[in-house]
Amino acid sequence: MSDFLAALGLVLVFEGLLYGGLPRLAKRLAADVIDMPESVMRGIGLAVMAAGVLIVWLVRG
Repeated sequence: MSDFLAALGLVLVFEGLLYGGLPRLAKRLAADVIDMPESVMRGIGLAVMAAGVLIVWLVRG
């Protein structure tokens, strides 16, 4: 459970860096997502999930 909470904390740190440090980029990315087709969003989401699983597997393996 502590690993999960540490991972959640890191996600929040990276989200905070984006919105707090680069708010203009965050707004531009949000506007671009609205125009993006769902199939592209789904593909990117699945690829990012797979990369995350691979990283966890390599680190914890």
